[in-house]
Amino acid sequence: MNGDPFGGHPGGRDRARRRGQGELEAQVLAALHRSPGPATAAWVQDHLGGDLAYTTVMTILSRLHAKKAVTRERVGRSYVWTPAADEAGLAALRMRRVLDSESDRDAVLASFVSALSAQDEQLLRTLLERATGDGPGPSESAGA
Repeated sequence: MNGDPFGGHPGGRDRARRRGQGELEAQVLAALHRSPGPATAAWVQDHLGGDLAYTTVMTILSRLHAKKAVTRERVGRSYVWTPAADEAGLAALRMRRVLDSESDRDAVLASFVSALSAQDEQLLRTLLERATGDGPGPSESAGA
């Protein structure tokens, strides 16, 4: 069975369990969000089920740090890691990364906006007005 659209080799348990970089990053971020405070790479590795090598966890954390999705602080000879934002902030970061990776930003944004529900479209309009300071405040928007 060769259903791997990315050209991987069929068969073999290790190949079947391989995760993409985005999925691994999401799992590492989720583990950090479950942490009671700043976490070491070893803590993250333990809380991901232990099937990832320590060096893989470090690589993912370093990539997340380069993307400003996590912060780190040196403690002794190693780092402790913390998510840089809450879940909503991380989702916004992912959305910005997708937008930044596209060559035709206008088309991407137009497609995104055209697929919004009426409620989401109104919420987006309200948020944009607040961000630019052009629109009414929250209490004025209902009756003006």
